[in-house]
Amino acid sequence: MKPCLVFTLLSAAGVILARESEADKLNLPEDFTIPYMVYLQSSPEPCVGTLIHPEWVLTAAHCPLPVKIRLGVYQPSVKNKKEQIRNYSLTVPSPEFKAQSLENDLMLIKLSKAAALNSHVGTIAISMEPLAFNDSCFIPTWTWNEYKNLSDPDILTWINQYSLPLNDCQNMVGQIMAARIMCVGQPLNILSRTKEVSAAPAICDGRLHGILSWAKGSITLGSEGFFTEVYHHARWILKVINNS
Repeated sequence: MKPCLVFTLLSAAGVILARESEADKLNLPEDFTIPYMVYLQSSPEPCVGTLIHPEWVLTAAHCPLPVKIRLGVYQPSVKNKKEQIRNYSLTVPSPEFKAQSLENDLMLIKLSKAAALNSHVGTIAISMEPLAFNDSCFIPTWTWNEYKNLSDPDILTWINQYSLPLNDCQNMVGQIMAARIMCVGQPLNILSRTKEVSAAPAICDGRLHGILSWAKGSITLGSEGFFTEVYHHARWILKVINNS
């Protein structure tokens, strides 16, 4: 697997909504992408995928199967000539996934054709070890400027959050589930109409440590987010990739 560096500008604290005006302020190129982010276009709603291998995407098992897989996307609502379109040839949800509780909420998707890696499309390595609490994680996703059913999101959004201690996580979700869940954020008394694309990745220390399973509010505004920890499933992930 080829790790993809998170750009220095993405490590800035806080939330940045990468609209056109914000992109200008940050001096982002017009074709800016976060290379490992994959747009899983599906119905009734899309999901975020994370490219961990030229042929494999990791996402949440609760996500619907994609009708189209788009790589190298900045704004899903806008098609660009440099993005790569794929279908899937195989989907493999975690054998331990429990739909009612969303435990072990991971799914591997094999692309119909390997991604062509370049400056717009790249992979990120999965974590093989647990994350130390209070480490900072970069969490990107897409949101809608104005949500409409079956419409594609038009804003790339991200935040840097610190992982919470295990005890805090256990108090929020229960001791049994917390063993394989990474928690970030805090309870916020903020009413937000922001709608975020599900299954955002948590990139910590340059590796993929979590896939967002559910949140109690807007994760990119700082609300609590609950991520399936990837390292618990690393052996399963590598086995599927090597044997499929």
